[in-house]
Amino acid sequence: MKKITNLVLGMMLFPAAVFAQQMDFSTAIPLDPSVKTGKLPNGLTYYIKKNAKPEKKVDLRLVVNAGSILEENDQQGLAHFMEHMCFNGTKRFPKNQLVDYLQSIGVKFGQHLNAYTSFDETVYFLPIPSDDPEKLEKGFQIIEDWAFNTVLTPEEIDKERGVVLEEYRLGLGAGKRMMGRYLPKMMHDSKYATRLPIGQKEVLEKFKHQSLINFYKDWYRPNLMSVIVVGDIDVAEMEKKIVSHFSSYKNPANEKPRKVFEVPNHKETFVAVESDKEASNTQVQLLYKDYAAPKKMVNLGDFKNYMIENLFATLLNTRLDELTNSATPPFTYGYSYYGGTFARTKKGYQSVAMSSEDKQLSALKTLVTENERAKKFGFTQGELDRAKSEFMASIEKAYNDRSKTNSENFVGELQANFLENEPAPGIEWTFQTFKQILPMIDLKDVNGLIKEYVKEDNRVIILTGPEKEGLKKVTEQEVLAAIKVNTDELKPYEDAAVATSLLRKEVKAGTVVSRSSNDKLGTKTLVLSNGAKVTYKNTDFKNDEVLFEAVSLGGSNLYSNEEMKKVQFANGALAEAGFSGLKLNDINKFMTGKIARVNPYISGITEGLRGSSTPKDLEYLFQMTYAYFTDLNFDQEAFEGFKQKQSSFFKNMASTPQNYFQQEFYTYLNQNNPRFFGIMPTDKSWADTDYKLAYEKYKERFANAADFEFFFVGNVDDATIEAMATKYIASLPANDKKEKAVDLGYRMLKGDLKKVVNKGADPKSNVTIMFYGDAKYSAKDAMSMQALGEVLTIKLVEQLRENESGVYGVNARGSISKMPYGSYNFSIGFPCGPENAEKLTASALKELQNIIDKGPDEKDIAKFKEGELADFRKDSKENRFWLSNLTRSYLNASNPEDVLKMEEMVNAVTAKDIQNIAKQYLTKDKVIGILMPEKK
Repeated sequence: MKKITNLVLGMMLFPAAVFAQQMDFSTAIPLDPSVKTGKLPNGLTYYIKKNAKPEKKVDLRLVVNAGSILEENDQQGLAHFMEHMCFNGTKRFPKNQLVDYLQSIGVKFGQHLNAYTSFDETVYFLPIPSDDPEKLEKGFQIIEDWAFNTVLTPEEIDKERGVVLEEYRLGLGAGKRMMGRYLPKMMHDSKYATRLPIGQKEVLEKFKHQSLINFYKDWYRPNLMSVIVVGDIDVAEMEKKIVSHFSSYKNPANEKPRKVFEVPNHKETFVAVESDKEASNTQVQLLYKDYAAPKKMVNLGDFKNYMIENLFATLLNTRLDELTNSATPPFTYGYSYYGGTFARTKKGYQSVAMSSEDKQLSALKTLVTENERAKKFGFTQGELDRAKSEFMASIEKAYNDRSKTNSENFVGELQANFLENEPAPGIEWTFQTFKQILPMIDLKDVNGLIKEYVKEDNRVIILTGPEKEGLKKVTEQEVLAAIKVNTDELKPYEDAAVATSLLRKEVKAGTVVSRSSNDKLGTKTLVLSNGAKVTYKNTDFKNDEVLFEAVSLGGSNLYSNEEMKKVQFANGALAEAGFSGLKLNDINKFMTGKIARVNPYISGITEGLRGSSTPKDLEYLFQMTYAYFTDLNFDQEAFEGFKQKQSSFFKNMASTPQNYFQQEFYTYLNQNNPRFFGIMPTDKSWADTDYKLAYEKYKERFANAADFEFFFVGNVDDATIEAMATKYIASLPANDKKEKAVDLGYRMLKGDLKKVVNKGADPKSNVTIMFYGDAKYSAKDAMSMQALGEVLTIKLVEQLRENESGVYGVNARGSISKMPYGSYNFSIGFPCGPENAEKLTASALKELQNIIDKGPDEKDIAKFKEGELADFRKDSKENRFWLSNLTRSYLNASNPEDVLKMEEMVNAVTAKDIQNIAKQYLTKDKVIGILMPEKK
């Protein structure tokens, strides 16, 4: 289930043509004319779209309209198991050759190459290079083999059981236990209640090989499949490849009907109040299920209704956000929306909130009350106008960046068109239609919706939360009482006046003292009259994006230990107070329809601000920056609200075994660090917290703009940046003081150490192996350490997953840092069964020792290089990459031009470099942390 922001983003990518002034709402929504679509004689559907971002890449996707809902009783979990088998060997790529080949061309397993199985579909992702005919052909061979030629030998099936069972193990815990009890009520009397894609453990352990073969033969067939191709390609050539690779396959002679499974209506209100000793948070969910199956969106009238539904959700969620930002928030977060359930055949109106453990009923009552308030009084014209402006700003941004959108964004849209007949008309159509329809929508349209949504039958209420001594469990009777609201006592929503400006202080502009440029990097630098420095890079990666970061050395390492204890958990509250005398809700209301944001931060060795905007709204970003430097509010009530939400969020976090392990493990390692106060705040942490001190320290950190460098990357021009910088940055307070990053000298425990933590009822373990310490930084060593992590991961997947079937996932990563002191960090981590923890730890260390003794295999180094260079070529066409390079270079006092040698640096890595770095740093001290279940 998605929050409304995701729904809006999805809607924005529905794309049209210019219509006559008199709109005919029966007009069909067209398919994006830039998409080539067709159906082979065997029923396979295909979509092809040319899109040049990222360059020389294509996203291939195989979509199978079959998931766990189609499983027989003896097949529970086999739709997902089949997904695993597709990566384990096909006719053209036996055993591990498929993953091996893809890694050799820069496609990383899990990160790029992936798949998922849900109730109704199974989908395979394959992004590959499009500029090499051989690689492109092999890509089509792979998706053809996935569809029809996966190898299902008894040996391979049995080998994969262990891996799938490890993935099943990963899902065990409080969430699954509680879901097992409430899902039969949520999906009452439907097959969806008994077909979670992960399946049943007993079936996965014992199913007959033929059961999996039958699933593959029955459901992996052309008339249930789609092939989607989006990327930097020739459309006609791709169509020929699809015809060539997929036309010869036939559907089964006596094919099983692809049934659609209903979720029956019910007169009752089902209530599920579930608790668990390991539950980490408290949630409330209210679901009003539709009586009828979802209506397909086929014409302009349907599109208008869709817009109205999303406007309604935006309006109601804005009110819920305002309550969340109040001095006494009723919940940590809350939202409502109209949308899908687990079943394709059932939509509903849903309200969700996370509350403190003892406030479930009041959170539920607030959700119901706001529904009833909207039902009785509706919304105001001001609210609707702001919601419309927000929608228009979002759709305009998507339209402006229509030629700079990544292929993966289009693939999902076309997939939904195939699976659920969701329209995919293209952003041009959507933008033009949006502009026409939006002014036609009035208060009557949005105010009428809630009456259709809210009903007293076909309703489900789900409460989940912790179970512990002293906490009274809510009863079903209390839940039913909480949803009864006396509407006579309700008052209309009061729409407060909108602020007229983000600033209340006069801004006295400064000047530019000097200008310089770096032609290699494409950057320009301004030194301002107050000593502040502004560096910016104009790019054409996005038409409607500007990214920003201001950074200064210093940070909380300059606080005393006692000060740090008092402010550590208060720093997050500072921005919650707002600025310029405006509360957070005032700022949000003012910024409706404008796309700009800025967030201040204080880390251990830096302080700064991060933000983004469109070019059109860039001045608001500068104004927020000015306000955060000069006019941050002090608001004790806002802090108390923040504390309440954070306390609710973290209070039971350590009930989850993994979180408990992290807390215990790092407390053990940091026992000699007087500045370590735990990784999660406790009641004592909040009692020690001093908001006033945090506020004063913040003002101290942001008192000197001359000690900051301000970086901008995106669609910026010289005149605008100079005008904004001289007005809003050159005017900031400044002095001659320059601070540095300070190394306080505290380190984690050293030695050959082992810490076992027992927590949790399920048979689940997690292993963490860490090597760390001081190091002399060099860019070459840092690259070698990173490469070591990548090549060891390849070996660990081969050994621990493929050969031993002992893990679902395993990862190794290494880094060498320069600030605030030279240090190295290398870790290996994996979840597994408790009975295998020691054995797999030994296997992992043996793989590392092989590299130390013999060096890595050349083919694994080649895989690292291909993957790293593929990522670099893609990332270097993104604004965030260049912003990160500039800020990292500032932090490390390194040359930002080094990034121009990235390909050279990657290609220069040798087996000897990797072996040497492993010998130098990973042969001495290490720490092993193991999470084990509680002893019975």
